[in-house]
Amino acid sequence: MFEELYDQAVAITEELCEKAGLKKGQILVVGCSTSEVCGDRIGTGSNLDAAKAVFSGIYKVATDRGIYIAAQCCEHLNRAIIIERDAVPFQEIVNVIPQPKAGGSFATTAYQTFADPVAVEEIRADAGLDIGDTLIGMHLKKVAVPVRLDNHELGKAHITAARVRPKYIGGCRAQYDEKLG
Repeated sequence: MFEELYDQAVAITEELCEKAGLKKGQILVVGCSTSEVCGDRIGTGSNLDAAKAVFSGIYKVATDRGIYIAAQCCEHLNRAIIIERDAVPFQEIVNVIPQPKAGGSFATTAYQTFADPVAVEEIRADAGLDIGDTLIGMHLKKVAVPVRLDNHELGKAHITAARVRPKYIGGCRAQYDEKLG
């Protein structure tokens, strides 16, 4: 089961990176309910083994591409973010260490895996992967655009993905696109 979760996580992350056009140095925010991945209701069955499998797949693809992962904690930690310190050099760090039932198994795994993990209250990521309806939208830059993935389930969890684009300010999109050629 865990090998299959790893393989699904790799495929989903590769597809999102391609469709979103993610580049080195950008940030991918990930919210993951391992309860939902394993077929339970969110918040009822945190599973470290499932988290390790899913995180490992996402982490492999992201690190191979030079993309930072921002792991969203659960609501018990106000959806704080666990991320590598290098990704947020000017962010205010908060003092928390996630645990499986207070922060979630995915964020706990991220904290244990990152070379120099820190927690921040919020982030403005370039793309997002929501595994199990964890509500990652608060951590995306404006303007978020849905990314329709061919792979829209991981284990038993529903997947929602997004990328961001610059805001259109003044004029219309056609004028903007025309000027860019």
